Amino acid sequence: MGQIFREFDKKSSDGNSESESSNVSYVSSDAEEIETEDDNNPSCDEAFEDKDTADDCQDNEDEVVKAILAEKNKLRDHPPPITTEDFIVDISFSPIKNLIAIANIVGDILLYEYSNEEAKLVNTFELHLKACRDVEFDDSGLTMYSTAKDKVIMATDVETGKLKQCYENAHDDPVYKLLCLDSSKFVTGDDGGTIKLWDLRKPGAIFSLKIGEDYVSDMITNDSQKYLVCAGGDGVLSSVDLKASKLYTTSEEYDAELTCMGLFRSDTKLLVGSGKGKLYLFNWKEFGLHSDEYIGQKQSIQCMVPVTQNIVVTSGEDGILRATHMFPQRQLGIVGQHQLPVECLDISHDGQFIASCSHDNDVKFWNISYFESLDSIIDLNHKQDKKRDMINNLPSSTIKNASDFFSGLL
Repeated sequence: MGQIFREFDKKSSDGNSESESSNVSYVSSDAEEIETEDDNNPSCDEAFEDKDTADDCQDNEDEVVKAILAEKNKLRDHPPPITTEDFIVDISFSPIKNLIAIANIVGDILLYEYSNEEAKLVNTFELHLKACRDVEFDDSGLTMYSTAKDKVIMATDVETGKLKQCYENAHDDPVYKLLCLDSSKFVTGDDGGTIKLWDLRKPGAIFSLKIGEDYVSDMITNDSQKYLVCAGGDGVLSSVDLKASKLYTTSEEYDAELTCMGLFRSDTKLLVGSGKGKLYLFNWKEFGLHSDEYIGQKQSIQCMVPVTQNIVVTSGEDGILRATHMFPQRQLGIVGQHQLPVECLDISHDGQFIASCSHDNDVKFWNISYFESLDSIIDLNHKQDKKRDMINNLPSSTIKNASDFFSGLL
């Protein structure tokens, strides 16, 4: 979220949502041109007295009609976009079924059930008095956690909508980020650089630790949950020993805020995005200094989501979702796009969709099932055309040049 959210805090974005491109619209436009040809151009029957020629022309028109009908009847491969009245701060997929939670700037959580045919609002939770900051499901998908600028942390039963736990004045500063550890434990980070560990079964925090001077932008841990790694607005990566409840290491100070993180290669590699568009790669447990760095994009990277052990999708200020193969590093192309900056990314429980929310007050879904086979067909020894790959549209993009993409892989 970073600087983008902080600029939009307390106000809604008034940008209009981008309508999805589709091949249907292009074909339909061609059909209208056929139907509204200039009167000076004779019809098939007028132009040709020869009956065979007229029949051929009619056959061509029939083919156009068939193409239009076939495109209209084509099954969608992803849910339709969701557009809301209020600025969207965060999104989170349920880990067990086709539900997505949308947190907005007025303090509400909207729960949508999605399919390829529709995205249906099933519940609205009016939880917070001020702008939401984060919404997350626990691993069971039964409990939904939310944080807000009102310094309140809430745990809500997803099925009944009843409140399970409420921590008022949970931090001295507004809570910025929340991470679930299991069905009862979670950690939070605030605008002042303090993190806290919580257990739903206890009335207060288990421990509190000051790790920096600026907001905690993201937090991550692996399956062992021994170390919690925190990215900060002060450009420092801090790690905490959760078992010992103490600071483990702090990194060198980078030249921009650290905004987002992801784990790869069986949780042995940590990737960190920055406000200047750089990506830093760390070995797990070696958080003091990165082992490699890349230029991800020219604008700020605000969010990322790992989609395979090798591939990450990032986005941010330019509104473009980019896929990058990290080992070795190679740009793959554009997964999707928004007209305005992207605030958040998440991946569905079955790995089929990525959802992205932007300052258009919309959520878009991108079918990324093709990534399952992408690793096996990429020839990493093939010389890369970086300029082409940076602007190349992958099959999920609403702008189609997928054939060009696949032809360049082998």
